[in-house]
Amino acid sequence: MEGTASGHWREVWSAADPAQVSWFQPEAATSLDLIARFAPPEQPAGSATSVVDVGGGASRLVDGLLDHGYGDVTVMDIAPEALEVSRTRLGARAATVTWVTADLLRWTPERTFGVWHDRAVLHFLTDPTDQAIYAGLVDAAVEPGGLVVIGVFAPDGPERCSGLAVQRHDADSVSRLLGSRFEVLEKFVEDHATPAGMSQRFSWVALRG
Repeated sequence: MEGTASGHWREVWSAADPAQVSWFQPEAATSLDLIARFAPPEQPAGSATSVVDVGGGASRLVDGLLDHGYGDVTVMDIAPEALEVSRTRLGARAATVTWVTADLLRWTPERTFGVWHDRAVLHFLTDPTDQAIYAGLVDAAVEPGGLVVIGVFAPDGPERCSGLAVQRHDADSVSRLLGSRFEVLEKFVEDHATPAGMSQRFSWVALRG
């Protein structure tokens, strides 16, 4: 499975214009708002908030996090080509970010994080076993009291993306998947306008664990 998933996404990013893929955002405004409100860059004790963006690839969330003062940022993606897009875009600032190339379902983080962010990864996990692995990874990777921010195709969102079937969710199904440790702070549905002018419905949920 790992080779198949890696090959698919490497092919996507080798052929795609990063600004034309359906999930492209010129600014990760919703993600930044949720992270900044519930996990500001500096914690009351003076420690820095650590953030991991899983499946972050070419996303511009990392740019916004750095602009907002987050100094401990990790971006993880299965496709090195996607990560290279962000490295090139950031220039010298890329050296301040930790870059991880890994298959999420086979990734063992070497540390925990204050914020787990996932926009448009969870909905590609259609197998219950893979979903359980994902939930276990979140539980292990998020610090006590940490924040989880997930954006996923809503029940009335697309049924397929990038040639793959997806599992659509509402905020309650995401909460059930992650388990009782995580308390919902905020949930809503948002329309994402694709570069092609289509609309995609996303469920967003922020949880404290």
